[in-house]
Amino acid sequence: MTIANGADQTPKNPARRAAGGRRTYPGPPPWATPALLRKLWGDRLGLLSDAAREYGDVVRFAMGPKTLYFFNHPDHARHVLADNAANYHKGLGLAEARRRILGDGLLTSEGETWRGQRRVISPAFRRERIAGFTGVVAEAGAQLTQRLEARSGNVVDVAEEMTALTMDVLGRTLLDVDLSPLSFLGSAFEATQEQAMFEMVTLGAVPLWLPLPRHRRFRAAKRQIEDAVRTLVASRERGTGTDGSDLMSVLLRVAEREQDTDARWRGLRDQIITMLLAGHETTASTLSWAWYLLSRHPEAAERLRAEAVAVLGDRTPEYADLTRLPYTTMVIQETMRLYPAVWGLPRVALAADEIGGYPVPAGADIMISPYTLHRHRDFWDEPDQFRPERFASDAPAVAHRYAYIPFGAGPRVCVGSHLGMLEATIIAAMVARRFRFEFAGPTDPVPEAMLSLRIRGGLPVRVRPA
Repeated sequence: MTIANGADQTPKNPARRAAGGRRTYPGPPPWATPALLRKLWGDRLGLLSDAAREYGDVVRFAMGPKTLYFFNHPDHARHVLADNAANYHKGLGLAEARRRILGDGLLTSEGETWRGQRRVISPAFRRERIAGFTGVVAEAGAQLTQRLEARSGNVVDVAEEMTALTMDVLGRTLLDVDLSPLSFLGSAFEATQEQAMFEMVTLGAVPLWLPLPRHRRFRAAKRQIEDAVRTLVASRERGTGTDGSDLMSVLLRVAEREQDTDARWRGLRDQIITMLLAGHETTASTLSWAWYLLSRHPEAAERLRAEAVAVLGDRTPEYADLTRLPYTTMVIQETMRLYPAVWGLPRVALAADEIGGYPVPAGADIMISPYTLHRHRDFWDEPDQFRPERFASDAPAVAHRYAYIPFGAGPRVCVGSHLGMLEATIIAAMVARRFRFEFAGPTDPVPEAMLSLRIRGGLPVRVRPA
């Protein structure tokens, strides 16, 4: 990508130099705290985007007992996520909130615990194994197109369809189980995510033991999720005829080494819940946003359809087709630029540090946001426009490696990125060769920045034959 002029990116309140040459932080004044907290609750993306426009690439938010340091330059992202990653653990209050949902699984653990979990899980995501999942993805895509055919001419919630599809693929690939009896997991995970966001916005000041309706919903949802995990583990322990290479089998074998019964259960529970949530929601989000963008850009939708028909015809997709669907891949990449499923990467500094000339105290809450980095005017031409051609093989390279990080970066880059791209690309091609979607909502969809970047209230579209 060529670097844009970026004239309108100049902050209105540039940082001043303190004695000794260190910079002092720009940011909203202390009396803005009530407004900041309201925006943190209702419009997290707007809070970060507006701050970047107003103050530039570094912003300090003082919000009562909490201070948040927002860094929005690719150099900052590289420092926090890669160069000095050992100094930055998961943070912003989300660490504890996520841990209440996911336990001490791969997304929440740190240090040696995380490294051990990553070593155990990584073999399940090797490229040669992912290639073998293509048939499962294609079968799920065929079932989806049958459902859409039956609803042709009608309005469907395509976000709901994408969630059902990705949950099905997750179960049949990584876990080798049928998750269809556990359809209630979607609403249970939604309740737990709402609790995580509530705890972030309230800065953890509202005790979980208070008998609030939202707390009761959270506890009920957590029980549902744990009961589902028990059912999955019990069914596998009884034997289901698997070949033992799936992730569930791997986790069970690791758990057998643990002598403590409670610790064995906690380890299994935490990893399986992590896989259930993270393994389907990000891809469902990406596909949902792709269908919305394509419904608003019929020329791109037609180009994608033409490519899918030319490459696939009427046959079942194969793994080799990934390299034969460049425009489809570009659409997915551009969708992830505009609406990255992982919109924020909160961290906490273990020791004092310096980022871009700004002092970072030990214990500071840091935010790196792929959403704002992907729309940074110094690194993207017309950053708010949907232009898949940015990712063409003959287009200029991205101006900075860390200006585009849809899967995160550094040691904790998403282990499932290749599976996510395989699934999104194959499903997009299979659906686009048969159907086009007309957005049927009364207003444009609203991004909802939860643990992933969802479409608030779903995505109603009218199904039409291509």
